[in-house]
Amino acid sequence: MRDNQTFNEMMVHTPLCTHKEAQNVLIIGNSTENLKKEASKHTGNIEFGDVSLLTSKDEKNIDVIILTDVRLDEMLLANIERVLKDDGVITFKTSSFSNDSDELKEDLELVGRNFWIAMPFRFGHSTAILASKKYHPTADIILQRSDLLSDLEYYSTEIHHASFVFPAGQHKALTGIAKR
Repeated sequence: MRDNQTFNEMMVHTPLCTHKEAQNVLIIGNSTENLKKEASKHTGNIEFGDVSLLTSKDEKNIDVIILTDVRLDEMLLANIERVLKDDGVITFKTSSFSNDSDELKEDLELVGRNFWIAMPFRFGHSTAILASKKYHPTADIILQRSDLLSDLEYYSTEIHHASFVFPAGQHKALTGIAKR
């Protein structure tokens, strides 16, 4: 299993199988070709670019934003808030518990102020956060979509669900921070 393929599949399919009907997807970061390949397995308008693309977008016209190599901060979040629809979903990489749990907690608190749901998920050697205005990543997963995706090496409906499960100690540490 290639770690990059795992990362690409989970960063793309987790939010796109959570959002009810993502038509406008924005992927921001470096090396987006493989992410584009994964996203093309879904329907909709997919755009790629750097953070500056957020400032040029019309308000409330993006369903899903995937950040790959960008550190989330207040300013970036304000631009995301401006372009993301009211039922929007964002996904971004963060640190894991084993590396720097303070960064994970800070990221959860930051998005938790603006999103109804802010949950970490783990896959391979990576940890990411899915933040949503409306959809819960395990309760609202679109099974007709996640079960029918083909040509995958890692992502599956079962992996989607399992990636949001943490050991008891980590789950307890997230209580009051993660919004489930």
